[in-house]
Amino acid sequence: MTPTQAERSEATRGALLRAGRELFAERGFANTPREDIVERAGVTRGALHHHFGRKEDLFRAVCEEIEEEIGQLVITAAAAGEDPMAQLRRGCQAFLDAALEPAVQRIVVLDAPAVLGWEGWREVEARHGLGLVGEGLRAVMAAGQIDEQPVEPLAHIVLAALNEAALLVAGAQDPAATRVTVGRMLDRLLFRL
Repeated sequence: MTPTQAERSEATRGALLRAGRELFAERGFANTPREDIVERAGVTRGALHHHFGRKEDLFRAVCEEIEEEIGQLVITAAAAGEDPMAQLRRGCQAFLDAALEPAVQRIVVLDAPAVLGWEGWREVEARHGLGLVGEGLRAVMAAGQIDEQPVEPLAHIVLAALNEAALLVAGAQDPAATRVTVGRMLDRLLFRL
């Protein structure tokens, strides 16, 4: 059967997302020319413009895709916890595990704040990470595992700690060892809320 126009369009979009993700992870945003993206995707520059407009828009779509994947990893890890605090802890640790992945390090942790701008990056973080952290904190408070307190500012503080920990992992000479250290520190922080 011949693919429909919608199927061809979706395939082109998917090829651009894959190529962008690979190249942004390998080289970073600044060192990835549009020409290399379309060549790797096997499409024209017009296709890139049609589906994403600008390279920055493709980057945003790739970043959102990775953030969604991280969110699913966090949810899956949290579900294995036996109580709300264990769920919050497992979710946070899963986020730090994701920070060991080169694509996450380069795209989400290092490049996203610069490419998307401070406000754009915070929008993405709020849509993906902040909500999960807030849910976890509400559950921990409802279970009486930490004192009741304003959730929104606390969620921002915990997410900021997670992002800083991920930045430490991404920039470390030994990311695995740094991951272990920041994981321990994060546990201490969570248990003292």
